[in-house]
Amino acid sequence: MYTLTRDEAIARARLLRVDGYDIELDLTAARTSTEFGSTTRVRFSLRDPQHPTGGFAELKAVEVHELRLNGRVLGAAALDGNRIMLDELGASNELVTTTTMRYSNTGEGLHRFNDPEDGEVYLYAQTFLDDAQRIFTCFDQPDLKAPVRLVVLAPPDWVVRANGAGRQTAPGRWEFTETPPLATYFVTVVAGPYHVIEDTHDGIALGLLCRRALAPHLRADAAEILEVTRACLDRYHELFADRYPFGKYDQAFVPEFNAGAMENPGCVTFRDEFVYRSAVTDAERQLRAVVIAHEMAHMWFGDLVTMRWWDDLWLNESFAEYMGYRVTAEATRFTDAWTSFAVGRKAWGYAADQRPSTHPVAPVDVADTALALLNFDGISYAKGASVLRQLVAWVGEDAFRTGLRAYFTRHAFANASLDDLLSALSTASGRDLTGWAQVWLRREQVTTLTPRIAVDDAGRLSAVTVRQSAPARYPTLRPHRVAIAVYGEGADGVAGSPLGLLRRVEVDLAADAPDGDTAVPELVGTPAGRLLLVNDGDLTYAKTRFTAEHLEALPDVLPRLTDPLTRAVIWAAAADATRDAAWPAERHLDLTEAALPSESQLAVFEDVLRFARTIALNRYLAPTDRGDPAARLHAVCRQVLAEAPAGSGRQLSAARGTIGLAGTADTAELAAWLSGRDVPPGLVVDPELRWTVLHRLVTLGQAGEREITAEADRDRSARAAENAARARAAIAHPTAKARAWDLIMLSEQPSARLVTASADGFWQPEQEQLTASYVERYFEQVPTMATRRTPHAARQIAFAAYPHFAVSPRTVRAADALLTRHDLGRVLHRVVVDATDDLRRAVHARALTARLAMARLTGSTGLTRPGGPGGSS
Repeated sequence: MYTLTRDEAIARARLLRVDGYDIELDLTAARTSTEFGSTTRVRFSLRDPQHPTGGFAELKAVEVHELRLNGRVLGAAALDGNRIMLDELGASNELVTTTTMRYSNTGEGLHRFNDPEDGEVYLYAQTFLDDAQRIFTCFDQPDLKAPVRLVVLAPPDWVVRANGAGRQTAPGRWEFTETPPLATYFVTVVAGPYHVIEDTHDGIALGLLCRRALAPHLRADAAEILEVTRACLDRYHELFADRYPFGKYDQAFVPEFNAGAMENPGCVTFRDEFVYRSAVTDAERQLRAVVIAHEMAHMWFGDLVTMRWWDDLWLNESFAEYMGYRVTAEATRFTDAWTSFAVGRKAWGYAADQRPSTHPVAPVDVADTALALLNFDGISYAKGASVLRQLVAWVGEDAFRTGLRAYFTRHAFANASLDDLLSALSTASGRDLTGWAQVWLRREQVTTLTPRIAVDDAGRLSAVTVRQSAPARYPTLRPHRVAIAVYGEGADGVAGSPLGLLRRVEVDLAADAPDGDTAVPELVGTPAGRLLLVNDGDLTYAKTRFTAEHLEALPDVLPRLTDPLTRAVIWAAAADATRDAAWPAERHLDLTEAALPSESQLAVFEDVLRFARTIALNRYLAPTDRGDPAARLHAVCRQVLAEAPAGSGRQLSAARGTIGLAGTADTAELAAWLSGRDVPPGLVVDPELRWTVLHRLVTLGQAGEREITAEADRDRSARAAENAARARAAIAHPTAKARAWDLIMLSEQPSARLVTASADGFWQPEQEQLTASYVERYFEQVPTMATRRTPHAARQIAFAAYPHFAVSPRTVRAADALLTRHDLGRVLHRVVVDATDDLRRAVHARALTARLAMARLTGSTGLTRPGGPGGSS
């Protein structure tokens, strides 16, 4: 099979334009068959009829029954892999194909799912990146947009939805209205005995779909989902002065979905975990609202105006990410969305940007679709959104809106590039954005902002300087609009009382400042206070550091700050310093112990606890160093659990933390919860929490196959199948590990989601000795596994199965040896590069802890180089 290159796409777009697709899908046998029929009529024209040379369409079929070009039957030689070679073209042309296609179980193409709860089959199409050719014949690139007319034949009792409005013209025959011009990767169909909830808003038909087994839960959540949907539609109409352009708006929650959601115009698909069957926190509901807002933003950024090629992915994802958080904060009850972005989502961007695989937000070298897949990461999403937030602060809100409206008007239902957007924004703002784009969008990596202060005898700041520095390999400095704040004792001066804001100023840090230093005279004379915070309000994208004195004071200072966004910025900076081995993991855990109980922002609470437990404790500390910190972190969770209001999201978050940090001495309590005894008042041990408890007992060797089977019999849902696979892989016994490993590395039949769940459960920090022999086996066997899986599935499985907890130089050497091979393929190579960079950071963090322990024994300072591996401070 061929991978489409950028050069080929450019040549094909110059050769032809696509006038329309007529597609008929025969899904009538879907309940029993793994294959379906597909008939496509593609109408296309030559841009220059005097040069009818070359060209090809794409198709990935099980069997081709007929190929006709302009009425002429094409022979077998016309099909080369996944390409139908086209010759003897006229000014106008028609390609007709009749084929048999195969359903997938990887979330790609037309995915087929057999629900274990009701025994029914559910289908949905995921045509993203270049998977449309798994469903119909097409010219599979983003800048050959065309209208689509779709007919679907399905079992008469099924519901069928697609991009356009549809109706059942005969039993089982669905015909859909022709769509506006769409890129092939937006074409979708959702078919099965789905439960449907319908509504309207502002003249727009709204639909919600889910599997029948989830119907009660969707009905319970429908009011909130529709409320968010309506509010976001209203806000986008206000911001863009351009109404939603694709008619009706369905949101389908579908099984075994790879991503969070996909922005198919008129029929957005979401992973059905967003239909909550068990209790969730407001942080999780906020995430769902952000995803709804994100996908709706794509209706303009990506769907109405589509990138020409994947090098401008940021025009889709960075804008949708930025708008998703912004509109959620502005239009819904989740007004603190930017706070959760600062500590969670943005950390994803920082981590990706500091790895060896870093790339610009808007790269110029996306050579083919395989490389494009790799750029769907924290840089294209979180860094891009942060950069846009900085751009808005720089050009102003009015100019930003005016530029976007002009951009949509000029390129509606067509394609655009970085230069097109910059032109619109430059015209609106009166500022040339070429230089800004060069340093922010075309260059990789992140800079670090470090404050330097002097204090006079009266305890006031006599000098404040912010130094911007960059890694030696990526020496680009950038202009920043940042806020700098000083926090100190309140008016009452009582120790332990909330700290007040003494002064806050916004300054421009110049990219060409001598030595990267920018003086901040506006702060001179301000009381020195307890903390000087660079990037207060999180306006820019940069790593931030503290003075040594302020860093040591954080355990006392952080719990006393009242603004949640300020706390989020500090939490994120502390985690970043820990990742860089510029601050010991045990000190970060000290900070968590001191400040987490008072952290009132639930999204921040959950992200901080996740980093503390998964990274700082279980990766950055050696097993022999974990006992006391783990016990103290467990005690923190128990304290919050005891103090939280009964039935609250905070109680649920604390319960999850208590379970995840439980040791062997706590297993009797966990077992009691499973049997309904001694459960904290208000805490509901529902199906998801039961699986959480059981997984922990299994990991600690206090439960096994018998208990997993009993729980799976009790909970026969699709979600339970994944939970059971994850738990079985975590069983603390050699036979169970061997069985799970074979499933991960050798199996081909189970769905990608079930295999990924097994991989996710396999490595446990408490089981290092049990799984030690599998470390080398991963590096030996993962290349073969990747060849048997699609790129999407291989990426998920390879990352989940990587030995993240086997933190040692030996593991790093094994990974480096694998990376010398030339047959890995780009996807697997990228997975191993990124995971190994994280592993190196863990090795450095453990080395720092060891050096400090030695220093305490010898009485030396134990000082370490600043920045750590990959650091830029």
